[in-house]
Amino acid sequence: MKAVFLDFKSVDRDDLDVTALHQSHSDWTLHDETFHNETAERINRAEIVVTNKVPINRYLIENSPHLKLICVAATGTNNIDLQAAKENDVTVTNVTAYGTPSVVQHVFALMFALATRLPDYTRLVAGGAWQKSRQFCLLDYPISELAGKTLGIIGYGELGRAVAQAATAFGMKVVVARHGNTPMQGRIPLDEVLAISDAITLHLPLTRETKNLIDVRAFSLMKSTALLINAARGGIVDEQALADALREGRIGGAGVDVLTQEPPVDGNPLLAPDIPNLIVTPHIAWASLEARQRLLDDVARTVAEWHTGQIRNQVI
Repeated sequence: MKAVFLDFKSVDRDDLDVTALHQSHSDWTLHDETFHNETAERINRAEIVVTNKVPINRYLIENSPHLKLICVAATGTNNIDLQAAKENDVTVTNVTAYGTPSVVQHVFALMFALATRLPDYTRLVAGGAWQKSRQFCLLDYPISELAGKTLGIIGYGELGRAVAQAATAFGMKVVVARHGNTPMQGRIPLDEVLAISDAITLHLPLTRETKNLIDVRAFSLMKSTALLINAARGGIVDEQALADALREGRIGGAGVDVLTQEPPVDGNPLLAPDIPNLIVTPHIAWASLEARQRLLDDVARTVAEWHTGQIRNQVI
């Protein structure tokens, strides 16, 4: 019985312990990466397929006669044709909550760096400005404290709640957005959150309703000093609108870990070199060593329990 991991190097850089994975099944093939034209051949004789980002569509499912289990080594399952899997009695699972500490840490790393203007001051030192200064310090860029400020959270699931807990520890006031028209106790309308928050962090899935949720209109409601953090999905923010808002000083700064196209082989408005107080990181909020190990171990546990007839983290 064959098991394949289609894009193992998307989670491992020879720094993870693979013991649990190999104990979960006796016949693994771990492919560093898999291109679209290679997927069919690699899963044709497999009963178990693990994928992080490699798409598995209806054609692949219907032409893989041995396929019984697809484990998505991530939370999002938009790369799998779930309807086709259901129709062909293929179980699909995912992994949740493995990256919470890592994502929370990254969100606040971005927020702290923006509030303290760390990239700007690092650049000044690298360029020799401190060495030439007549004062003991440089005060070229304004530094603000997060303590006492209001953090607006849009998306209040596992990650949103964890960010809120950390924010409270840093002395921030937390407000949570009510997205849509359904009343929710303790939450306030999105427009109000945008207007009163000193920093805003996004923790929503990308859906038809959330696509370009933060657009030109949203930026017009925000404080001119507000910070925006997006470690959720790229398409939630209108990227050209964000670039324009930063250039025109309509918001104070932004930290972005996700883009609409990853990797951004066709370019992106947020990669322009002239955008002030913007930090872009390459989708690494989830990627601490500890989080990646939890992810791999969770997949291994799912496979091991599947062999005993138990299905955990089942999507369909």
